[in-house]
Amino acid sequence: MEFTQVTRGNVFDRVDQVPKPWQANYLAMYSSQWKGYTVDPALMTVPVDDHLVHRGDGVFDTMRCVGGRLYQMEAHLERLEKSASAISLPFPPAYDRVREIIGALVVRGGQRNCVIRIVLSRGPGSFSTNPFDCPESQLYVTVLRYKAVPDEVIKNGTCVITSSIPTKRSFFARIKSCNYLPNVLMKMEALKAGCPYAVALDTEGYLTEGSTENVGILSEDGVLKFPGFERTLAGTTVQRVWALAETRMGKEHVSDVRFDRIRPEEACKAREVMLMGTSINVVPVVRFDGNPVGTGLPGPVGLELCRLLQQDMQENRELLTELEWPENAEGASTGAA
Repeated sequence: MEFTQVTRGNVFDRVDQVPKPWQANYLAMYSSQWKGYTVDPALMTVPVDDHLVHRGDGVFDTMRCVGGRLYQMEAHLERLEKSASAISLPFPPAYDRVREIIGALVVRGGQRNCVIRIVLSRGPGSFSTNPFDCPESQLYVTVLRYKAVPDEVIKNGTCVITSSIPTKRSFFARIKSCNYLPNVLMKMEALKAGCPYAVALDTEGYLTEGSTENVGILSEDGVLKFPGFERTLAGTTVQRVWALAETRMGKEHVSDVRFDRIRPEEACKAREVMLMGTSINVVPVVRFDGNPVGTGLPGPVGLELCRLLQQDMQENRELLTELEWPENAEGASTGAA
């Protein structure tokens, strides 16, 4: 077994010996520990004694930059702040500048279409469960390349299975914490079943959410339904889809729009089923637990909501935050934000 001491002088040489092709998607990171940023993926690290790492003691949120403008930044930050408050996680001093940090980091990443992940952690302090061992919370912001759902998936639809993984209880389901073990197991279960997505059930057998997606159905009687937020995370995308359906969908396709409890058998009999999320927008579901949904093809309501959401992301100035881009935006190498 190779057991060579690693030092500050040789650590990066050793790290670089192992190919990490996925790191090509990592554009930039800010850490309140450094009080600066980097565009070198090898430096995008979190201390092993940060409670975020060994206890999942932190919260996060994810937003998009679309065509060089941040979409729904305030809604995402509001949800992040609610999650932090729910677990009594104090905001680090750097959070006062979080909007400035996000904007500067995206521009330094150099990609006008990207994903931004903001993490608030309890911080380093010990390997115990005692949060008071951590003298100061931390802010980590990472910018990643955006990978859109392939056009053929929107055109042809996808499949969903009902997950056997126990869902989070209401209190934890409503917090976007960094403890995503149930979500990871759901995703694993779906992929092993040959399906990209799974949806969990609550203790009473009603649909809740996917591993990172909200779910909705168009019922047999034309009602567009989404599971309520009593047992699920309040998705920013599903709330926009609800608003767009309320104001932009004609009654000939949707008789009503509401948050309601949904049984799996109702989803199987629905005219349409769809998934929604920050990274996927709206994706039609054409098979649910192996059974065809509706005609077995993407339906008009899901496709129209996908179009309306994409339009909203590009044109709704009330939800878009402008950034100052240089004419030829390029990521820098290192420096302070």
